[in-house]
Amino acid sequence: MARIVKRAYKYRFYPTPEQARELARMFGCIRLVYNKALDERTRVYTLEGRHVSYVESSAKLTEWKRSGEFDFLFDVSSVPLQQALRHLQAAFTNFFAKRAKYPAFKSKKKSRQSAEYTRSAFRWRDGTLTLAKMDAPLAIVWSRPLPQGAVPSTVTVSKDAAGRWFVSMLVEEKISPLAPVSETVGIDAGITALATLSTGEKIINPRHERRDRRRLAKARRALTRKQKDSANRARARLRMARVYARIADRRRDHLHKVTTRLVRENQVIAVEDLTVRNMVKNHSMARAISDVSWREFRTMLEYKAAWYGRTLVAVDRWFPSSKLCSACGAPQHKMPLNVREWECACGAAHDRDVNAAKNILAAGLAESRNACGAGVRPKQCELGGQLAVK
Repeated sequence: MARIVKRAYKYRFYPTPEQARELARMFGCIRLVYNKALDERTRVYTLEGRHVSYVESSAKLTEWKRSGEFDFLFDVSSVPLQQALRHLQAAFTNFFAKRAKYPAFKSKKKSRQSAEYTRSAFRWRDGTLTLAKMDAPLAIVWSRPLPQGAVPSTVTVSKDAAGRWFVSMLVEEKISPLAPVSETVGIDAGITALATLSTGEKIINPRHERRDRRRLAKARRALTRKQKDSANRARARLRMARVYARIADRRRDHLHKVTTRLVRENQVIAVEDLTVRNMVKNHSMARAISDVSWREFRTMLEYKAAWYGRTLVAVDRWFPSSKLCSACGAPQHKMPLNVREWECACGAAHDRDVNAAKNILAAGLAESRNACGAGVRPKQCELGGQLAVK
């Protein structure tokens, strides 16, 4: 049965000089409102020991507009300013729920420049998008069409560090699940190979950051030689940002292709529940782990599996997938990282990563069937401990 999901379509656009100035003014006003609201919340909590709600912050925004000091806030659309306050409210909610750190002040150079418009602040007509306070529609490059009859409910305009402008449109789309298949797969994430499958296939890790490392180092050296706050330094920062953008774009494109293929070909996908945040604290491996982007790989698998009617199972991170023989289930007491191939006492010869992927698949199938003994040996269940579905 088809399901309706909210899906964002992102496009690049090229603003006119006047539109660019208007959006830059909008970004500055959003930063100001966000930072003042954050400062006010912090001050009230420090002095009075109470929390400030979104309604109070919205009332403060009205006061700031009428104070005479911030008259320029009337020159931009009020909707993105209100959305900034909602984002601050969400940031505090995540902080109190211990899902994030305390909200930080926005910076022109370090923070993402974006503005969110709800339906009352833009006009969508005949395939053209016009934002509030603007006379002309945005010149959008339609790299792919929106779903037939889709009308954006929210529009987010952003400018990245490389100076590129993007517009993201949130629409409701009807997605039909893929036809069921009998194939299942276990995935062992790695650095040499992006993913090793239980079928024995190893998906290459393109190492995008390493391939552009020389270009990136050259851009960094050029930036350090420029005088602080000079125009030359701004241009050098832009050149370095473009190198980073090239790396990120190519990495994301590769991950999309790999995850789409895995979801299309398999009904059940089992992965390890890795804690990437803790793993990157290993300074000798942090660069390689960040380049392979396991967190983004997992996120893509999650939402694509949900869209297309597949099952994604996350196996507990402490499950000893590398130490168990996938043929007989016998555990190995030691398995150093330098051991890439090994032979079990039962006579089975294993590639370390392929064997781990097979064990991850067996554990994932057992968890998806909600029975410890289904599809995985009792000894493996005892050693692996709890399995978790995320």
